[in-house]
Order: sequence, then C-alpha cells, then structure tokens
Amino acid sequence: MPTEGTKLSRRLRLSAQAQVVPRPAKTWCPGPPRQTPAAKPVVVKAKKERLPALTGLRAFAALNIVFFHFGNPKWFGPFAPIVDNGYTSVSFFLLLSGFVLAYNYSDKAQKGQLSTRNFWIARLSRLYPIYLFALLMSVGMLMDEWHARSHAEFAWGVTLTPVLLQGWSPSLSTFWNTPAWTMCTEAFFYLIFPLVILWKRPKNVGALVGILLGLWCLGMVLPSLYMGLHPDGDLHPGRYTDGFWMRALKFSPPPHVPSFLFGIVLADLDALIPRAARRRLLLGAVGMAGIYAVLYFGDHFPYPMMHDGLMMPLFGLAVLGLAGQNLIAKFFGFFPFVAVGQASYCLYILHFNLWNIIHNSSILNATGLARFDPWLSYGLLVGAAVLAMLLIERPAQRLIKATLQPRRGASYADAAGSS
Repeated sequence: MPTEGTKLSRRLRLSAQAQVVPRPAKTWCPGPPRQTPAAKPVVVKAKKERLPALTGLRAFAALNIVFFHFGNPKWFGPFAPIVDNGYTSVSFFLLLSGFVLAYNYSDKAQKGQLSTRNFWIARLSRLYPIYLFALLMSVGMLMDEWHARSHAEFAWGVTLTPVLLQGWSPSLSTFWNTPAWTMCTEAFFYLIFPLVILWKRPKNVGALVGILLGLWCLGMVLPSLYMGLHPDGDLHPGRYTDGFWMRALKFSPPPHVPSFLFGIVLADLDALIPRAARRRLLLGAVGMAGIYAVLYFGDHFPYPMMHDGLMMPLFGLAVLGLAGQNLIAKFFGFFPFVAVGQASYCLYILHFNLWNIIHNSSILNATGLARFDPWLSYGLLVGAAVLAMLLIERPAQRLIKATLQPRRGASYADAAGSS
C-alpha cells in the first residue's frame, strides 16, 4: 500500500509531464530565403536658399508706388526720375511674381510633385485675406463709386471686385480700390501657373536668353499695336490717357502675361549661375544703372511700352544680380529693408485708400501733425502694413492652410520672397 510520500512523488512526476509540451522538429523546405521588409528611405527635402535682397528690393518698389501716387518727385532729389515713373514698379512686381513662383515650385513640378490644389490654396491664403480686408476697410469709398458711375456699372463693380475679376472689365478695373487691379492679374497668373510650369524649357544659357528676348518682343506687340492704331484717338498717349483701350492695355491680365513668363524663364537662367559668381555683381550693376537711365529719360520713351514691359531685360538683370552674393545684394538684404519688403503686399494693397481715409478725416490737421506730412503719412502707411501682415495676413494664411490643406500637403514657403 503506497505511502503518502509515494503519492506525492507520483503527483509531482505527472505534473511535470503535463507541463512539458514537445515542440515539432524543424523541417527544411526548399525555396527562397524569407525576405525582411527593407526600411523605407527617409527623404529629406532640401529647402530653397532664401534670397533676402529680392525681398528688400520689393520694399523699395512698393514705397516707390506710394511716392508716385502721393508725392512730389522733386522731394526726392536725384531719385526724382524713379518716383516720377513709379508706375513701372508694378511691371517689376509682375515679373518678380513669375520668378519667385518658378524658383519655389519648378523642381517639384518637373518631378510631378506639385499639387495643383495645394498650390492654389497656398496662393489664395497669401493673396485674399488682406485683399478682402482692404475692401472692407474702404467700404466708405463705395459712395464715391456710386456717384461716379451708372447703377449698372456700380452693380458689376461690387460683384466683380470681391472675386478678383474686375481687371477683365477695363472700365471697372480700378473700382473700389485702385491698385487692386493687379490682384486680378495675379489671380490669373496663379490659375495658369500649374500648367505653364510644366512647359519643357532648355537647360543652357544661350537658349534661355533667346527665349527671354522672344518674350520681351512679345510683350511689346500690344503696346506697338496701340501706338500704331490709336484706338482711343489719342495720337500722343501718356499716363493720363484714360480711354477704354488704354485701360485694357494697362489693367487687364493678358498684356502682362509675357512679363510673368519672362520671370519664370529667368528663374531657369538663375539656376545655371552660381550664387557667388562675380558676374552677378556686374549683371546687377548694369541692371540698376540701366533702370535709372531709362527712368531718367522716361518722358522720351513711349508710355504704353514703359508701362507694359519695355524694362523687362533690365529688371531681369537686377534680379539676377540681387539673387547672388555681392555688395548690391548685401545692401538690399539689410534687415529693415527685408522687414518692410515682407509687408510690401500689404503696403501696396492698403496704401491708396488708407491714405485717402487719413487725409479725408482731417485727423492730422486736428492734432497739429499736418506739418510733418507727407513723411508722417508715409510712416503711418508702413506701420499699418506691418501690423496688417502680422495680425491679419499671416494668421489668416495659417488658418486657411490648416483648414483646407491635408497635413502631408505642407505649405510652400517662398524662399525668394512672397509673390
């Protein structure tokens, strides 16, 4: 008869046998070795080099437009010819827009990585918030439009201007906010850019220079036709000519397309010239000197051509020079110039009606500050532009992108300066 010790020993052996589960022997099967998934390569996106001198130059161009609209060229001494022909700064902005967009997006487009939707969202978020703010700020100006136009024109103006279409109607192009016609033109450029940037362009200097010269000549076609045909009946058209066809030539988008395309091709040429190349200094110096010379003798050049692209090559030389590393670029890249240049769009779109609001209110006379004018008003305009950029433009831009863009569709920063 088993004892308690024997029973306990048997239970322990049975428990140990129950806990040991035999594993099946490994058998070899012919076939390829098991592949472990390869780690996905980490793609590091190279950021475009910033070109602060171009942003600084935008400050001078925007201020020049302010001085042209609300200043006396004689106040500016040796810079009087530049101020007297300040309208040419708009042509520079339109050309620079093509350059900046191509500089920032061309590589992505050539690789098939440019999302048209994200591009349009990025451009809309950059353009529209401050544009809308400028209209709301100057809603009182609609009373002047009401008295100056027929009821039908007024209705069309109120309809087209908020949706960036007023430039397609020459008579309404300056409705509500005079400088806003350029935003209609910019909106058209943004619309066609995703298609235009896919254009296969050559990669050698000679061919690109040939295309640039061709675009320059193309930009002279419509002004030449205007001067030859005299559709408005003015044999000597000038800056105060206000006929329908002159307004179409100045304010509608199509005549400015060659300048925009010129800027795009210019970015290709820029990519072929090293940033530190000494010839950039020469190009910039020749461009700046040429601009001054043309503006100095501006009254001797045909106004329609001056307004619509005559200076494309000189603007192009200046851009290539300032996109380099040289003394001229260092000057225009000075931080205060760059700071104002970043707010140049706000300054441009706000200055016209804001100036009128300030002076129609008589606040400067009431406060005894009128004796400091116009310099005080210039300072107020710059300060208002910077504040609008910080408090309205950038927050609205971030909000629109966060709302409409998918997370992976990162926003594109304009390394060469905002367009």
